[in-house]
Amino acid sequence: MNVLLGVLSFVLFVPCIVLHEVSHGYVAYRLGDPTAKRLGRLSLNPLKHIDPFGTVLLPILLTVTGLPAFGYAKPVPIDPRYFKDYRKGMLLTGLAGPTTNLVLAVVSGLIARVLAGAGAASSQGLLFWVFFALYEFAFLNLVLMFFNLIPVPPLDGSRVLPVFLSDSALRRYHEFERYGVLIVFAALLLVPRLFNIDLLGGYLNVTAIPLMKLITGVSYF
Repeated sequence: MNVLLGVLSFVLFVPCIVLHEVSHGYVAYRLGDPTAKRLGRLSLNPLKHIDPFGTVLLPILLTVTGLPAFGYAKPVPIDPRYFKDYRKGMLLTGLAGPTTNLVLAVVSGLIARVLAGAGAASSQGLLFWVFFALYEFAFLNLVLMFFNLIPVPPLDGSRVLPVFLSDSALRRYHEFERYGVLIVFAALLLVPRLFNIDLLGGYLNVTAIPLMKLITGVSYF
C-alpha cells in the first residue's frame, strides 16, 4: 500500500511541476521573451521538463532518508533582457508558477471537498481513490507553491524579492545568488540531520497544511 501511494504521489507530482514551469515560460513569452518558446519549453510534454536528479533521484533520496519528499523540474529558461521593465518582468514570471499551483490546488481541493461530503473519504473502492488523488494533487500543489515562494535562489521567491530592493541591494543580492542552491540543500538535508530541526516541515505546518484544511475541509496531517 505504501509503495502504491508513493507511486501515485509521484505520478501526480509530475503535472504539478510541468504546469508550474510552463506557466513561467508562457508569462515570459507574453512579456516579450521568446527564449522558452524557441527552445520548445512551452510544451506540456513531461519529458521536456523532467530533471533526472531533481525530478527522480532527489525525491527518492529524501524518502529513503525519512525526510519530506520533494523535487523540481528543469527551470524554464528566461532572458530578462527582453523585458521592458526588469523588476516587473521578474515579478510576474516569478509569481506565474506559484499562482498556477494555487489555482490547481483550489480547484482539485474543492472537488475533493465535495467528494468528502458525499462520503468518499471514508468509503472503499474507486470513489476513495478519486478523492485521494484529488486531495493529494491539491496538497502537492500547495507544497510546491509555498516552497517556491521562499526568497532564496533559484526558487521563485528570489524573482519576487528584487521588486523590494534598491539598485545597490539588488546588485549585492545577485552576488549572493550563487550560494542559493547550497542554502536550499543544507536546509533540506543537513539541518534536519545535524540539529534535528525540520525547517521545511515547520514551514509547511504554518502555510500549506492550514490552507489545505481550509480548502478541502479535511485534514490527514
